[in-house]
Amino acid sequence: MGAADALLGHFWTIAPSLLHRMRPREAPPSRAWSTVIAADAASAGRPVTLSGALCEYEGADSLVVVVHGLGGALESPYCLRAAGVLRAQGFSTLRLALRGADRLGEDFYHAGLVADLHAAIASPELAHYENLFVLGYSLGGHVSLHAGFGPRDPRVRALAAVCAPLDLERSSQAIDSASRFVYRQHVLTGLKDIYRAVAARHPVPTPLARIERVRTIREWDALTVVPRYGFADVADYYARMSAGFRLSEITLPTLFLPSRHDPMVPAWTYGDLLARASSHVEVRWVEQGGHVGYPAQLRVHGDHVSSIEEHVAGWFRALRAVRPSSTR
Repeated sequence: MGAADALLGHFWTIAPSLLHRMRPREAPPSRAWSTVIAADAASAGRPVTLSGALCEYEGADSLVVVVHGLGGALESPYCLRAAGVLRAQGFSTLRLALRGADRLGEDFYHAGLVADLHAAIASPELAHYENLFVLGYSLGGHVSLHAGFGPRDPRVRALAAVCAPLDLERSSQAIDSASRFVYRQHVLTGLKDIYRAVAARHPVPTPLARIERVRTIREWDALTVVPRYGFADVADYYARMSAGFRLSEITLPTLFLPSRHDPMVPAWTYGDLLARASSHVEVRWVEQGGHVGYPAQLRVHGDHVSSIEEHVAGWFRALRAVRPSSTR
């Protein structure tokens, strides 16, 4: 990757967020959505309420669940962009907040916690949809990949993951490097917001004062995710939850869209994992842009497209009639 390409990768990672702050992107007409996950081991023995924003396109038989990235939220610019484009393409959408991402203090999530996604799909308000799709960005894409392993709702037709990490160990090394300080601080700011809200309502595994001093993603994981979810240590968490080690198990049509010049999830972090993917996984490299941010015109797998979301919507439409090979 040349210096100019690297600079453009940084520009397209940062520019959409700055533009959104100056001129916030409007969400399509939506209403509040929620569902409750019953108390179980994964919920620390208490019910967990998930929230989201449901945008229903009149007469649509298909809905896309849109999942944000690490430290993100329903209002992240890429989630709003997806909801707008998909609605224009005739899809209903549910922008799902993973547990705690709404800053209401329910709990906090981790990179492999697919229970939230399954609970959203099973919610009564989505029961009338014949076709369900999942579009996840960054860590939300990693969570979405976990929905491709094992049994699932038979209405789920396909998954798409944009700029998703595959190897959590390598990905943490990349974002924890000195040159990625700005990105790391941005992500940690969101994560600490989530943790503060949880600490105000429930017991937490590590005192809030210690979490406020966290400076790396690995340290965050060691002090929050590992004790909260019972992993032996960070290495155990990364090894067990990294979706890339299980790509051969995916049995659902899956579109994987890594960005060639992504500064947050660099191409080198994938190693040889993409070569291990099952035949159900289609990899299409995005040649322009950065991490979940892109110019108006770009190339995906050699083809010129107007946006990532337009590309994903077209892929979903082509698969609308396909039924997955496994059911609940």
